[in-house]
Amino acid sequence: MKVAFATDDGIRVNAHFGQSPMFAVYNVNKNGGELVELRRLPVVLNQDEAGKIDSRLEAVNDCTLIFIMQIGASAAARVTRRKMMPVKVPFGSPIEEQVKRLTEMLQGKPPMWLAKVLRAEEEEADGTHG
Repeated sequence: MKVAFATDDGIRVNAHFGQSPMFAVYNVNKNGGELVELRRLPVVLNQDEAGKIDSRLEAVNDCTLIFIMQIGASAAARVTRRKMMPVKVPFGSPIEEQVKRLTEMLQGKPPMWLAKVLRAEEEEADGTHG
């Protein structure tokens, strides 16, 4: 699955979803994770809140999980409507550490929220909704 991390340095989760200058996108499975790309967001002057959220949703629309430091209620609602799951982690959490934790969860018995996300992803792949 593809996972995005809100970051300003590509190393730590240290950004709010709506203000994140870039997302580090990883492919993560039970064998580990690898960086796919750093997706930088263009700087748009005087962009309103909705525009900021839209541009970030667009940047991570192929991701299943989005690790962030913080996310506003309306942005969180829009993320989940797109079948993505926002995951709040402490400020400055190393991305590699989060990838490792996620890999370990996938190897064992994933927590309820992750199992639900994985099920939805499988149904999407099979083309069976509901």
